[in-house]
Amino acid sequence: MTGFVPPDRPSSGSSPRGGADFQVEGNPVDAMPPASGVLAEQEGMILQRGGEELRLQKLGDRFTFRPTADAPAEITLEDWVQQLDVESLRPVPGVDLIEVKTAAGQADAGIDRARAHRYVAFASHVYQLAQNPQTRVYLTDELTVQFANSVTTEVMGAIALELGLKPAQPVVGIPQTYVFEVTPQARANPIKLANQLMHRPDVLLAEPNIVIRAQQLYRPQEPEYPRQWYLQTQGGSQIAPTAHISVEPAWDVTRGSRAVVVAVTDDGFDLNHPDFQGPGKIVQPRDFKLQTNLPLPEASHENHGTACAGVAIAEENQFGIVGVAPGCSLMPLRTTGFLDDQAIESLFDWALQKGAAVVSCSWGASAAYFPLSLRQRAAINRAATQGRGGKGCVVVFAAGNANRPTSGTVNEQGWMNNVLRGNTQWLNGFAVHPDVIAVAASTSLDKKAAYSNWGDAISVTAPSNNAPPGMWLPQTGYTYTGPQIRAALPGVGVFTTDRLGAAGYDPDSFTNTFGGTSSACPVVAGVAALVLSVNPDLTAREVKQILQETADKIVDPDPDPQLGLRFGTYDASGHSKWFGYGKVNAARAVEAARRRLSAAIAPSEWQSLSNTTPVAIPDDTPRGATSILQVQGDSREDRADRPLRDLRITVDVEHSYLGDLEIMLLPPQGDPILLQSRTLGRRTRLQTTYTLQTTPLLRTVLNRSARGVWQLRLVDCAPQHVGRLLSWQLNLGF
Repeated sequence: MTGFVPPDRPSSGSSPRGGADFQVEGNPVDAMPPASGVLAEQEGMILQRGGEELRLQKLGDRFTFRPTADAPAEITLEDWVQQLDVESLRPVPGVDLIEVKTAAGQADAGIDRARAHRYVAFASHVYQLAQNPQTRVYLTDELTVQFANSVTTEVMGAIALELGLKPAQPVVGIPQTYVFEVTPQARANPIKLANQLMHRPDVLLAEPNIVIRAQQLYRPQEPEYPRQWYLQTQGGSQIAPTAHISVEPAWDVTRGSRAVVVAVTDDGFDLNHPDFQGPGKIVQPRDFKLQTNLPLPEASHENHGTACAGVAIAEENQFGIVGVAPGCSLMPLRTTGFLDDQAIESLFDWALQKGAAVVSCSWGASAAYFPLSLRQRAAINRAATQGRGGKGCVVVFAAGNANRPTSGTVNEQGWMNNVLRGNTQWLNGFAVHPDVIAVAASTSLDKKAAYSNWGDAISVTAPSNNAPPGMWLPQTGYTYTGPQIRAALPGVGVFTTDRLGAAGYDPDSFTNTFGGTSSACPVVAGVAALVLSVNPDLTAREVKQILQETADKIVDPDPDPQLGLRFGTYDASGHSKWFGYGKVNAARAVEAARRRLSAAIAPSEWQSLSNTTPVAIPDDTPRGATSILQVQGDSREDRADRPLRDLRITVDVEHSYLGDLEIMLLPPQGDPILLQSRTLGRRTRLQTTYTLQTTPLLRTVLNRSARGVWQLRLVDCAPQHVGRLLSWQLNLGF
């Protein structure tokens, strides 16, 4: 047997697509005993996809085919209709397939005619997903197979020969993984072949390459999502088509990772709200006012935190609304309501020490001029530079709602009871802190919000409502700033979560009147969380830079209706006193973060460790089950202490309902890394490998020593189903 010629070595021949050839002699290997997979009678109706098994339904009135490469160009679509005796056909855009419409129940006969045609290379049924009948599934003649590390090239070649597969190309970046073409010698279609391969213990994954029509952009199914104009909108009454933050294209990349924690610091949170529910949603809550771990609102006016948290991270659960970063975790922190040094230190030190990635602060001092103390400046700096293992927490502050400079002087007049009059110095010490992202507000018409504070310290803008400027002062309580605005202030409010029942801003569980820079701030915090979900390597300073560089340069040429100022354009450096560097754009920010993913240095050698001792996973128990691997040095100059360049984690789990499970990796250094969230549904077997490409948060352990104890923790988050970890493997590249 000459064996399989790997793609990275020269071959004596090549396949039509330039991949390597399999070269085998003798008989194919004997079929191995089944290791996992679906029942034989279901092989044609279960789609292997992303580690899941999706049930299919075959359509009886249509099929697809692909013409051969030498099919005469003069054969028109009308010719194909006549020659195949079908009703109609149309090309499938983007792929070399033609979809054929037949009479009801005549698809099988049509496929037989197509396969007998001299110019048809491939023909297949058309399917639909059983749980989503609107989604049609088209088959190609490609199959991706990932073999176990122990499988030799000779065995790969024998398996391919046995099943009628021809190698096409390797899958770059994933070892032991190749794309195959299904040849006419195959006795089954790619769906059945994938399921047959998944029975083999020497195959980790087998997936047919399917074609599904692209949805233009991801849209959540929350019933109130259409009212969240600030996320994505086509316009409407008092809503400009461009007023949103372009979040749907960002969601096509990531909707947030549970490992990215957003600390919302405010007056209290209705944690019973359904939009804050979900496995792992709430982490490290704290009430600094009552010194407890239950930061619920007390007084009737404590509604602010619930609304802010909803804007940033409301869960995607087909109820209510959705946050900017619905997949991220919430760290709800109830403040004392006062800004003494100890209160600020306690707040930011908690966020730093408990793993916050983003800190959202929709509050400020009830004073016109408020410089930060040394301890307050230091507390924010610690969080922004030492959080996330030295990469820094992204600290986001609302600029304020008085329509005043974050630092500057205004000749005040027209205030109630002349509480402020004459040349008055203004300073928001939080907004001007160099480690902070200071957020201004724009309206639903892409104009400056009348109340939004402004100045050189503004980083970016985010959409919010429009209203007269005002602030809370000890002498007066809440008061409008002077002079009074008599012009209309068009714009609509932000729709977000509210306290349940009669409590809150509105008598139900949501409000459509939220606004201020208080609302703009968690919008930016949510975008920052999406950025870190796609690239956790970024420092806090780099996140700020990305948000500023990718912002939309909205322009407002009109004078401010209160002070008559015109700061709605940009200077030579691209900065506007009203809008900072522009309105935050989630899609562009996420894409920029993804482009900055540093290329991992290719390892020169690998170390593989495995634990094959089965571990039972307790049912509905937070502590879960843990399996460990000990990485030690060896005689080769303590290889374990060399910087880690790459890693891959392979797991083999059986469970009666895998959708109950969360799987976490606990490295010797750094924070736990969520490998698998509760997205596996009814599957009962998980055999997969997590890599830097599939799980970006694994990058947080690169460039560190691998020495120490590595733990794999599996937590069953719901009752009635049990299972066990069969084995896991840690592959370390140095």
